[in-house]
Amino acid sequence: MELTLNSSSSLIKRKDTKSSRNHESSSNMSFAKMKPPTYQFQAKSSVKEMFTHEKTFKLEGEEATQRWEKLHVLSYPHPKNDSSVPVFVMLPLDTVTMSGHLNKPRAMNASLMALKGAGVEGVMVDAWWGLVEKDGPMKYNWEGYAELIHMVQKHGLKLQVVMSFHQCGGNVGDSCSIPLPPWVLEEISKNPDLVYTDKSGRRNPEYISLGCDSVPVLRGRTPIQVYSDFMRSFRERFDHYIGGVIAEIQVGMGPCGELRYPSYPESNGTWKFPGIGEFQCYDKYMRSSLQAYAESVRKTNWGTSGPHDAGEYMNLPEDTDFFRRDGTWNSEYGKFFMEWYSGKLLEHGDKLLASAKGVFQGTGAKLSGKVAGIHWHYNTRSHAAELTAGYYNTRNHDGYLPIAKMFNKHGVVLNFTCMEMRDGEQPEHANCSPEGLVKQVQSATRQAGTELAGENALERYDSSAFGQVVATNRSDSGNGLTTFTYLRMNKRLFEGQNWQQLVEFVKKMKEGGGDGRRRQLSEEDTTGSDLYVGFVRRSRKVEEASLV
Repeated sequence: MELTLNSSSSLIKRKDTKSSRNHESSSNMSFAKMKPPTYQFQAKSSVKEMFTHEKTFKLEGEEATQRWEKLHVLSYPHPKNDSSVPVFVMLPLDTVTMSGHLNKPRAMNASLMALKGAGVEGVMVDAWWGLVEKDGPMKYNWEGYAELIHMVQKHGLKLQVVMSFHQCGGNVGDSCSIPLPPWVLEEISKNPDLVYTDKSGRRNPEYISLGCDSVPVLRGRTPIQVYSDFMRSFRERFDHYIGGVIAEIQVGMGPCGELRYPSYPESNGTWKFPGIGEFQCYDKYMRSSLQAYAESVRKTNWGTSGPHDAGEYMNLPEDTDFFRRDGTWNSEYGKFFMEWYSGKLLEHGDKLLASAKGVFQGTGAKLSGKVAGIHWHYNTRSHAAELTAGYYNTRNHDGYLPIAKMFNKHGVVLNFTCMEMRDGEQPEHANCSPEGLVKQVQSATRQAGTELAGENALERYDSSAFGQVVATNRSDSGNGLTTFTYLRMNKRLFEGQNWQQLVEFVKKMKEGGGDGRRRQLSEEDTTGSDLYVGFVRRSRKVEEASLV
């Protein structure tokens, strides 16, 4: 059969233009005034049902799900010897509203249809702890996510779901505010040491301090138990879909979902690039751990506090005695402190991934975790910004191999950011090397036998950024990528040139990276997929899509 989308009305019919525009402006999730190229969709009979499926958001039973999956067998996950790399696209942060409903379902439906046509493998969504368990301990509301899962399945796409145990708001790219659950914030108000604290006593409410991982501080449960119960609830609610339409579970392990300390918080101007950040080890649980560690190695005096000479958030390495070229970081004390500080982070990741493995083992879904791409001051000896974040990576010490080995221990994919960045794009005074950092992580994951996935750190739509990802994937310096997740779906992505860049990028990644040179898509690209998209030279305006 052949389906031709001649205008936006084939996707969406507006009932009330004025009211739709008013409602659109009230949300961060907007797809208004998009001008992508017009496409012609062709589908073989094997995907016919995708376009004729009943438009209902009631989840179907296991038998129906299995029939659907047999009709829509996608290529993820790929075997290691397959050079094709599936591309996912992150959905908006507010995909599910604070009231627990899918945000702008008609706009989402149109967007998913376009992504499917572009050859995208699937989408990623945050399952926010602050939304799902906001009504009280173990009172979970998954309904908005159920609605999304059904819609993703209807379009023959896959879904990566992030177990997001952190706050949304206050960091790069955060366009909305989703705090931790109210009952958790109530416990924090009674006991402020539940959250990370810097040497000035500044508390950070983004994420529960790993210092209390094994302490029953959340109404009789430890944080690890709370995270485990949350994941178990997700599995029970969507058991028939995990390993099918839900292809991957990413386990959040810190601020922004990354395994790190919140050493560079942007909220209230606390930190700005390229500051070195600050150590986050001053809540009572972290201080108690440091003291116990110092006593265990017979250095009791070193356990009273963190480094006194490590400077402040906005400093550069040479401004401080700890991080300067031959600073304290390279002394016996510096090694003692960094072994403890980075070791606690590894221990936290190990506990959480072990818990996730226990919950999701046998489901068929991939497990992944994210590590931050902290590339500034990478070309200095101390790697200051990495140290404050908990990565003990210096000129003399590999900080990423232990992380990669810990991920491999649990069979977890290591998802790394800043894949799109080039060294030449960075300011000279920041001593950046995103390319060197990525190569090091590629090497570490290859040595550890750990699968590697990637993301872009910042919103980029240009051929240079996409080309860098392609080049990284085909590099001989280390692991190729198992998947790539593009940040992020918004109205700019669907603008003509941006959209074309994405489509070309998806095609190159499916081909295993290509030759790295920019090529125009042919009028009809039928390789590697039952459903394909061909460019039509005309371009038409897609009408505004909004929640009705």
